[in-house]
Amino acid sequence: MDLRVLRYFLMVAKEQSFTKAADRLKITQPTLSRQLAALEDELGVQLFNRGRRNITLTNEGVLLKRRALEIVDLEDKITSEFKAKDGIVEGKINIGCGEFMAVDTLARICKDFRDKYPLTQFAIHTGTADTILEKMNKGLIDIGLFLEPVSTQGMDYIRIQGCDHWVVTMKADDELAEKEFVTKEDLKNRPLILPERVSIQSELANWFGKEFAGLDIVATSNLGTNAGVMALNGLGYPISIEGATRYWKQELVVQRRLSPEIKTSTVIAWRRNIPYSEVVNKFIEKINAFEA
Repeated sequence: MDLRVLRYFLMVAKEQSFTKAADRLKITQPTLSRQLAALEDELGVQLFNRGRRNITLTNEGVLLKRRALEIVDLEDKITSEFKAKDGIVEGKINIGCGEFMAVDTLARICKDFRDKYPLTQFAIHTGTADTILEKMNKGLIDIGLFLEPVSTQGMDYIRIQGCDHWVVTMKADDELAEKEFVTKEDLKNRPLILPERVSIQSELANWFGKEFAGLDIVATSNLGTNAGVMALNGLGYPISIEGATRYWKQELVVQRRLSPEIKTSTVIAWRRNIPYSEVVNKFIEKINAFEA
């Protein structure tokens, strides 16, 4: 399977048109059609639903798009890793993280590092721990920022000083906003939005105790931002870490910490005994130095 043809396929999927894709790729439309027809023959599936006005992906096409994006990303990463030459440190560092307070620390590390190595580029991927771990295992992410609890088997890591507090998000005019802290008694009869990760739900189950089984859980969310939008529109009360949500407009939504408080720490991790590019190795050195 030719990587060039996979890029052709991705362009058609993006433009939903062979003509527009061919124009973007600077090739003729018949050439593009032949290449992708040959790809369909090679795979033994139909990748496109060819309509009169536009083109959509079949289920098989959607699957190929997901895999093709991973392959193209990996090809780009390989190219970046071999850029360093003549003692010049350059290339891309792929970092995966959630919406944590510790992203502030990560940002300072990145800023200091790029001040020293200005040819560095960062690719920041935001997602859940499960997504970031999957991408790390595939070699698509170099450095992961994880909220504990998380398995660090096969990884080296440092623990970032300071903690994220668990909070409840609500509209600014909500009656709970008048409280300094929110207790489980305040929440047990209200619609709640919980984190998607099972391990995090277990932490909250310990906090709620026997009340957990009777909670009104209206939704789960993998990241806090969209959960906050749901709260703003009255769906429920998200329980999450403070994270990036402290930057939201306080006249719209506010947060109140749980009482008794729950705190959690964060780790920056990378896979152990894996050969990295020069720029990633230098960045790992920077992470370890920052801890000290």
